[in-house]
Amino acid sequence: MAEAAYRKGDMVELLITDMADKDECFGKLECGMGVMVGGMLAVGDRVSARVTRVRQRYLKAIAVEVLEPSLDRTEPVCGDFGVCGGCKLMHIRYPAQLRYKEKKVQDALIHIGGFSEPPMLPALGAPSPVHYRNKIEFSCSGKRYLRPEELSMDELLQPKNFALGFHAPGNFEKVIDTARCHLATEEMNSVLRLTRDFALENAMEPYMAREHTGFLRNLVVRSSVHTGEVMVNIVTSWYDGELMESYSAHLQSGMQGVPLTLVNNVTNRRNTVATGDVEYTILGSGTISEKLGLLEFRISANSFFQTNTLQAEALYGRIQDACELRAGDRVYDLYCGTGTITLWLARHAERAIGLEVVESSIQDARSNAESNGIGNAYFFQTDLKDLGAMMEQLEEHGRPDVIVTDPPRAGMHPKALETMLKLGARRIVYVSCNPASLARDGKEIAGAGYRLVSVEPVDMFPHTAHIESVACFDYSASGGCSSE
Repeated sequence: MAEAAYRKGDMVELLITDMADKDECFGKLECGMGVMVGGMLAVGDRVSARVTRVRQRYLKAIAVEVLEPSLDRTEPVCGDFGVCGGCKLMHIRYPAQLRYKEKKVQDALIHIGGFSEPPMLPALGAPSPVHYRNKIEFSCSGKRYLRPEELSMDELLQPKNFALGFHAPGNFEKVIDTARCHLATEEMNSVLRLTRDFALENAMEPYMAREHTGFLRNLVVRSSVHTGEVMVNIVTSWYDGELMESYSAHLQSGMQGVPLTLVNNVTNRRNTVATGDVEYTILGSGTISEKLGLLEFRISANSFFQTNTLQAEALYGRIQDACELRAGDRVYDLYCGTGTITLWLARHAERAIGLEVVESSIQDARSNAESNGIGNAYFFQTDLKDLGAMMEQLEEHGRPDVIVTDPPRAGMHPKALETMLKLGARRIVYVSCNPASLARDGKEIAGAGYRLVSVEPVDMFPHTAHIESVACFDYSASGGCSSE
């Protein structure tokens, strides 16, 4: 039907009624035909769009002009919006972002999980939608991404052969020369500015990914919310001690009064990953300290740590509330990483067991338990798909009363999910960064006799489409929601 009425290149006008994945929105034409529209749009926008593809039941189009802007629109604070691929929702007011993310989780539970009326709680917003990241990774390249307005210039204001910032979307070679990131702290942006100045003054050759040449690869900056410490990790292709000492002096001169540590990760690998094979500590201890609630953690350059400190504390509080731990409870934390959730819950349980496949994470988790004086947390390395074989080793700790599972984006491995359901915990708290995975695994959990009693989205990353969720399943619940 659509083929006969519309052709590629046709112009259509429609109202945007919903958000979709992959930078697309959804609307309908007056005839009822659905249209997936690409572009930085908001629900409530009336747009003119050009048809790019004709399907049997819907059209695909790209927005050309916003004819009537939505009331949910706002002016992005970042000048790189629309060029940088990081903050794709910055043109939408923050309360509307939260409504969109809440609906995204609800829709997945209904349409993928088969839950008729998911017991949704309002999305928990971040204290601030800007300056919330405690870690930012910048890339360096000899191929600077040229903004649209620069393509028509006879003479560029900046050289094309140096850029320090973020990769252009879909391009591993070109980098946007970023003046400042609005998700970073002011201290992080100062490090970015000082590093760019130093690199240009000292003719530091930027890394070229395709050619595998050049010295300066990445700049990774971490900042502690609770201590004010800043870590600078400069990633290079080889070590130059004299240059690093000069760089250290340059940073200290430009950031007086800020507790600094500087490390140099060195690698000659043919990739753009911001880690090294050898690490040199140039200034300070090489680590910074951060707190989550009453817990304190030492963070090294390549350690994993929650990127939004304040919202991580809120997330862990919601996980604790969902667990409803009782005196004498044993809690298992699956996919425990460096043990932050395990240690948070250990203070409220008889014992907490953390399971994780990455050996270095288990070592960090044990170290974190020791440094925080927590003696009732135990950590084991295992691939969660082999959880069944691991149960004999865990027998001394007893079967879990409560299970917290925080799997990767793809969700739980089917074998891990099957074994988890056989453990007979009275409550399962599923922490998810992907609504679709939560819905699929949630359907299996509900099928095993558990009832979904609450789902709370937690916004860890404002201005992006990502959303975390805390879903609580109770085996003894008399109410709640069932999956059809």
